[in-house]
Amino acid sequence: MATILEEEVVIIGAGIAGLAVLERLGIRALVLERADGLRATGAAITLFPNAWRALDALGVSHKLTSIYVPTKRGFVTNLGTGATQEISFAGTSEIGSEPRYVHRIKLLQALADELPMDTIHFSAKVAAIETESLEGSFVHVVHLGDGTIIKAKILIGCDGVHSTVARWLGLSAPVESGRSAIRGLTVFPEGHGLNRDVRQFVDAGIRAGYVALNEKEIYWFHTYNSSPKGENRSANPELIQKELLENYAEIFPPLFLDIIRHCDLSTLTEAPTVFRYPWDIMFGNLRKGNVTVTGDAMHPMTPDLGQGGCLALEDAVVLGRHIGNSLIKHKGLVSGGIGEVLDGYIKERRWRVTWLVAGSYLSGWAQIGGSKWWKKFLRDVIFYKLLFPKLVNVVGYDCGKLPRVTFAGESDNSK
Repeated sequence: MATILEEEVVIIGAGIAGLAVLERLGIRALVLERADGLRATGAAITLFPNAWRALDALGVSHKLTSIYVPTKRGFVTNLGTGATQEISFAGTSEIGSEPRYVHRIKLLQALADELPMDTIHFSAKVAAIETESLEGSFVHVVHLGDGTIIKAKILIGCDGVHSTVARWLGLSAPVESGRSAIRGLTVFPEGHGLNRDVRQFVDAGIRAGYVALNEKEIYWFHTYNSSPKGENRSANPELIQKELLENYAEIFPPLFLDIIRHCDLSTLTEAPTVFRYPWDIMFGNLRKGNVTVTGDAMHPMTPDLGQGGCLALEDAVVLGRHIGNSLIKHKGLVSGGIGEVLDGYIKERRWRVTWLVAGSYLSGWAQIGGSKWWKKFLRDVIFYKLLFPKLVNVVGYDCGKLPRVTFAGESDNSK
């Protein structure tokens, strides 16, 4: 006989948004994660001021700011001409204006440690989702691969780029951007001796770079124009490394080649970058009944502005704020009013994430550029000197604070 569970809130996916959505709200939630542990794909993540505001609202920023220092500037070198431009990250916001580069697993652990024990169920694969109408309200039924049935008042899809919940909502599948990305982490046990500046290298059809995470570890990346059906070769990191070193031996600086050469192959991945068409987010169905999506499940985007994880944290705080305010107003979770709560969240998020998905795609297109003179001019003059400073300013966004909710449904905004 199948096991049947009844939950207030079920979250599918233990990624950044999934672990953060109901922090500090005092209501029980069940997080279902198909993997057998926290996922650390990507090695590192860029957190701009908007993400730190969100982490501050979630009460976990102090766990990371004590470990990772701000990056104050970057340098972009044109591999064809040797010319280097300096980019300053200062002045984007009054709160820790510079970005910090963080181990993805450290971020996930910091969020997971705030959740009550037994909140996350690993190796939980979703087989189907159904909806039952009960006395004017909705109950959403999640069927797991092992036969377990879970009934929830609210179902939140935080299950990434290829989201089961997004498909159930009828959202279009993400499409490939025509670019692929290789990412890795390199460890120098005796120390690398580098500062914390971001170093990038651009040429026709490629953009690569690195940044130190601490005194011993360096995060690096390489993005390039690829075929419409780019190959995911993460299962063969030795081949990826070998081809990089052979193909770019005459182009990349010796230091960058050395970083690639000493990469921890267990962190090396290669995959096409994908995004959801902005108009599908703007006009798509982001809520059905008491079901919605956050993070990459809502707005998969290319990594070119470093905003994927930042927006996921914003989503979590905004959704948590709307749910928290409803808890305070109704002194508990009232099924009949959940749709209105989710609509408020979607209304607040739709425009911002749509424009940043579009901006990130165009940013990558401009930076990789091409061999024609006007594409180089667009990248080196229009983008880096004129547009980039304005794009960086959007990361000063404040997603707001979370209400402190007691189990009695009363607010406590003193913390």
